[in-house]
Formats: sequence, structure tokens, C-alpha cells
Amino acid sequence: MKYISLLLICLFTPLVMMGQNKPTIYVLATGGTIAGSGTSETSSTYTAGGLTADQLIQAVPAIDKIANIKSEQIANIGSQDMNQEIWLQLTNRINDLAKNPDITGFVITHGTDTQDETAYFLNLTIKTDKPVVLTGAMRPSNALSADGPRNLFNAVACAASPTSKAKGVMIVMDDFILGADDIQKSHTLTMGSFSNPNFGPLGIMYNEQPMFFRQSLKKHTTESIFDVKNIKQLPKVAILMGYADADDMFIKAALEHKIEGIIYAGVGNGNMSTKVINTLSKAVQDRQLSVVRSSRLPLGPTTQWDEIDDDKLGFTTSWFLSPQKARILLMLALTKTNDYKEIQKYFTEY
Repeated sequence: MKYISLLLICLFTPLVMMGQNKPTIYVLATGGTIAGSGTSETSSTYTAGGLTADQLIQAVPAIDKIANIKSEQIANIGSQDMNQEIWLQLTNRINDLAKNPDITGFVITHGTDTQDETAYFLNLTIKTDKPVVLTGAMRPSNALSADGPRNLFNAVACAASPTSKAKGVMIVMDDFILGADDIQKSHTLTMGSFSNPNFGPLGIMYNEQPMFFRQSLKKHTTESIFDVKNIKQLPKVAILMGYADADDMFIKAALEHKIEGIIYAGVGNGNMSTKVINTLSKAVQDRQLSVVRSSRLPLGPTTQWDEIDDDKLGFTTSWFLSPQKARILLMLALTKTNDYKEIQKYFTEY
């Protein structure tokens, strides 16, 4: 009996040690298509959310081989209903959990509609260099060839790797590792909907490991000055789009709601009609409204020194940030200042 006990100890001790040596990844679930269910395996009709974090993890048994998984349900919504309350909850929860030395990294499951916005918000507000990776799916969980399980596996593998440390918030989709600085959803349906169109992907997932080709030069995470720990409500910022024969009626309507900033997604290089320029510049002078020029185009920067004299008008330009990410940065910038020159500095650095 003594020898049998010794044999069992010898056999099982390595297995126990293997479990102890595996990284621990904390999965925070928010819903989305990855947790959704369709009416059939081939139908395009589905309802986002529904499956819990534990159910998502159980659908990928291979995850247990690469990491110890802990999970928490933050929300279970379609990401079209994502809001700043959940953003603040995610940021503060990750910042608290990151203090635990036993946690290696984080994975957030998320709907794809606003995944780029959540990633960028976290990129500016979390205070850890531990990997934070978002993932989702373009097909619901019961669809034929559902992409959620592979994306979740790759996200966990990315978050578990030491090489992912201090890279900023990332999104792992369709085997690509994408940076929050340039992330964009560019197609409504395909598996390859996400990309870093201006700068290219950070890397790819290959054989359960991340392979990085570039890193972001923008300030993020531990380098960011933005702290939302004690913030309950962020400044109110609206996005308006430019178009031919653009009127200023939507600007006037927005001003009635006492907003603090407007992102104007202009035509071309963030250009505006004369009527729009006049109305916005008056609001800057009369109401200290913060105005950021962005572009409705998916590629290229909105630059400072072209057709519009931003210094004369008191406008800020977004450079490579999309309108929706420019909105996030302006909301955070307004917690610090409403000086357009200082805000322009943020848009250059972040």
C-alpha cells in the first residue's frame, strides 16, 4: 500500500504542477454575437447575447490545456447597446484584478459592432501592462462553422503569452492580432471584418502563439494620463457627419442638449461647408464648445494644416482616429481641459 501511494504521488504531482505553472486568464463576458444563438445553423437571423461566460468557455475544451480560466459576467447585451457605464465597470474591474499577481492577463468577449470603441477606451484607461485582449464573433454560437470558439481560444493564447505584455489593448479576430490604436470594423458580414487599415496588424496567431510584427508608438495603458476611477459620468460628446449641401440644423439641435464637444466627421480631409464652419466657430467662441475635425473616410489622417485654419477657429484635428474613437478621446480629454491646444496635443500623442 505504501508503494502504491508513492507511485500515485509520482504520477500525479507533475500533473498538479503543470496546472500550477499554467498562466491564469480572467475572462470578462459582455455578450455579443459570440454569445448569441441563431434560428438555425445556416440562418442569418439570430439574437445577440444569451450564453454565459462559462458556456462560452465550455465550448472550447482545448483552452484548459493552455491556461487556467476564471470568468465573470459583466453584461450580456448586443454591443449596439454598449455604454459608458459598462466601459467604466470594465476598466475599474480590470485595474483591481490586475493587482493580483496570480492573474496573467485578461480576455473580454464582446459584440463586434462597437468592439473597436471599447478596445480604444480601455487602451486609454486601464493601468496595467498585463495583456488585455478583446474577441468576438461574426457568426452566432450555433451557426455552421461558428468562428467564436477559435477566436476565444486564440484570444486566451495571446493573453497568456509573455510576449503580449505591454502591447496595449488588442483585439484577436480571424487569427489576426490588432491594435486598439487603429482598429476598425470594415465589413458588415465577413469573418475578416476587422483590420488595422492605416498601420497594419500587430501580428498573427500561429500554432497557439502570438507572432508580433509591429508595436504601437502611441501612449496607452500605463503611459496614459486618463484616470476614470472616480468618474461616474463622462462629458457629453456628439458625432455629426458631413455631406454635400450640409446644413447646420443638427449642430443647433446638439447645442440645445448642452453637449460639451462635437466630433465632425467631415468630407475628404475633415472638410466642412461654410455654414457648418460658421456655426461651429461661433459655438467655440460663445460657449467654449470643443470641436474636433475627423473624416467620414476610413483611411488616412485628418490633418491640421490644409484648407481649414484650425488655430484661427479653435478646432482640433483627429489625425488617424476614426470619428467614434475621436469621440472617446475627446470625452476623456475634457476631464482634464477644454483648451483646444492641449486637446490637440492629446490627439497627437494618443
